[in-house]
Amino acid sequence: MNQTSATVPKKKEKVVEKPYLPPQDPSVIKIADLLEGVREIPETQQGRLGITEGSRGFALWCAGDLSLVKRPCVAVVGARHVSVSGAGRARRLARELSQSGIVVVSGLALGVDTEALTAALEARGRTIAVIGTPIDKAYPADNKRLQERIYRENLLISQFPPGKKTYPSNFPERNKLMAAISDATVIVEASDTSGSLHQAAECLKLNRWLFIAKSVLEDRTLQWPSKFTHYAKTRPLNVTDDILNALSIREPSGTRVS
Repeated sequence: MNQTSATVPKKKEKVVEKPYLPPQDPSVIKIADLLEGVREIPETQQGRLGITEGSRGFALWCAGDLSLVKRPCVAVVGARHVSVSGAGRARRLARELSQSGIVVVSGLALGVDTEALTAALEARGRTIAVIGTPIDKAYPADNKRLQERIYRENLLISQFPPGKKTYPSNFPERNKLMAAISDATVIVEASDTSGSLHQAAECLKLNRWLFIAKSVLEDRTLQWPSKFTHYAKTRPLNVTDDILNALSIREPSGTRVS
């Protein structure tokens, strides 16, 4: 009696993704030198950035085009677990900022950061990623390809020496640096416990513009916006023009981003 041999299905080959390839020979620059003639640090806040009579401040490890810092820069930040509508607002805002010649700055976290940086690149805009890990690490790992593209085509900055261990306190420090190198920060979406609130507080201290999406201001479940609306340089964000007007850049788009 003949037996029909069963066909054994072939196992699918597991795709091994390439590890993060860190930048080779990043430049090291002190923060006061990076911002000299571009953005002022209030005298009362200089010590918090390591700037003293005998020091030019904290060292920064940078890979990419340092000249981007000299252009108008706006940080777009917010929730890691962003809603569908919040993700759409982040993308739209980043795209319109890019079309107006503004460098989009963000932190490479999941959520709003990733949406903003990706949309800016898709719009052929310029970006700066400020990370809370050393420049030789990619966190989160899901963004390693994005991080590589940014340092190759734009600018990647870290204030943490290569090889140094990463701590939770790194990320509020990263927010301080991001606020310092930007002319303004936009919070697209954030809960009352969001790390983005560290950056909002730094805007107050560093005399930077703070924009809060109108949808956030109108969310009655949130308590944090009321802590910042009294600040002279806090503005509700209805349309991208609100930012352009504050920075004296006149290329209106008129699209609502709130």
